[in-house]
Amino acid sequence: MQQTMPDNIRDLMTRLGMAPGATYLNGDWAAATPTRQLQVCNPADGTRLAHVPDLDVAAVTETLERAHEAFCRWRLTTARERADLLLRWYDLIMQHQDDLAMLLTLEQGKPLNESRAEILSGAAFFRWFAEEARRTYGESIPSSSASTRLMTIYQPIGVVAAITPWNFPMSMIARKAAPAVAAGCSVVLKPAEDTPLSALALAALAERAGVPAGVFNVVTTGNPKAIGEVLCTHPLVRKVTFTGSTAVGKTISGLASQSIKKVSLELGGNAPFIVFADADLELAVEGAIATKYRNAGQTCICTNRIYVQDEIHEAFAQRYRQRVEQLKVGGGHDEGTEVGPMINGAAVGKTESIVRQALADGAVLEVGGQRLECGDNFYQPTLLSHVDDRMAVAREEIFGPVATLFRFGDEDEVIRRANDTEYGLAAYLYTRDLGRAFRVSEALEYGMVGINEGMISNESAPFGGVKASGLGREGSRHGIAEYMEIKYLCIGGIQ
Repeated sequence: MQQTMPDNIRDLMTRLGMAPGATYLNGDWAAATPTRQLQVCNPADGTRLAHVPDLDVAAVTETLERAHEAFCRWRLTTARERADLLLRWYDLIMQHQDDLAMLLTLEQGKPLNESRAEILSGAAFFRWFAEEARRTYGESIPSSSASTRLMTIYQPIGVVAAITPWNFPMSMIARKAAPAVAAGCSVVLKPAEDTPLSALALAALAERAGVPAGVFNVVTTGNPKAIGEVLCTHPLVRKVTFTGSTAVGKTISGLASQSIKKVSLELGGNAPFIVFADADLELAVEGAIATKYRNAGQTCICTNRIYVQDEIHEAFAQRYRQRVEQLKVGGGHDEGTEVGPMINGAAVGKTESIVRQALADGAVLEVGGQRLECGDNFYQPTLLSHVDDRMAVAREEIFGPVATLFRFGDEDEVIRRANDTEYGLAAYLYTRDLGRAFRVSEALEYGMVGINEGMISNESAPFGGVKASGLGREGSRHGIAEYMEIKYLCIGGIQ
């Protein structure tokens, strides 16, 4: 395989300090054996990019043991030492942002401008949590007795098992690894099978930054079910953090509960995008385009259901249809590409099935609805109108470049319809009425609400959902608390 590795990938890996055909465990690069390799391919054209080890249960178990040994040392470092190290890691990411973006686009497929934005977004989490490492304050509690003093301290929870998805293969890692390392934990990361290279690039930069052996590890595998079970049940793991589907999240929660582990879950979504009659129409159209077709619709917070008030429905639909028709689809490295390939053939097949079923149920195809000839994993940006709330396309997470258009009459109606889902991750609303903005955002059963804004992710704000969309928060001052335990100290004998 190494003989056929494209030169651009080899050069990228060399500049980043990666070892071809290897993963990063306990401070060393562990090479794949000839019989246990996981191939990594470019979703735009199917080109084989590289291979990584396909680790088995024994290798992962040993990694967890070494990570625990590393934790026992790392937890004793000062907050300032951890902060300084994270800032070095951040600086290296920024120095190599172009190479990291190129690598991300090659293995994931998204347009290069989106990859650059993801690298910057992920880097911001390392900087933010470098700062938060020194702000994990305890508290002094007024005592009811003159002879006692009461206080609390925060301590790192232990070994963290992090399981990340393919749609944001760098920033999803940053959201988990940065606060865990800042808190004093060690991390065993299992990246998605489709996109392990971005994870290994981060590991190479961590090594350069001086992250001690065993503090950050990457386990690559083609058997996610078996390895995931080990990560969720091993007694040395004290925290599991997962981003992915709700179905898998439920399984992970059940496995982790057997040994009462702390769990963070960022799961599926079914985001409503509500446009009131008084909204800035052009702003709403552009916001809906950005939140729907970014990463070919493969984001957990992307718009699934567009609700437009009766008075402006036709005007919005006409403008939105025109913008969808104008979107340029192509390879991530092609100039001007706005929508890249989907991650693999299974994702395209699922999208085709969803659209086919919607049309059979009575939806109307306005734009798209077909595969594209530029590659097996390309699907046209699609718009469906006359969609009914009872249709599967309105109730399931689409996770593809397909938008659905609905009408609504008044505020109470659209709130009820928007909340009629098991999911509760992100929602969006557009209005010029300040009172309505507050009323509706407070009534929506979602963890995050964008008001006249479609790009809501930010390292300084808490990211996460309610209901079947997950538990816990990433980012903000709350993010580091997910990797710490509160310890209460009662000090007696003062008098």
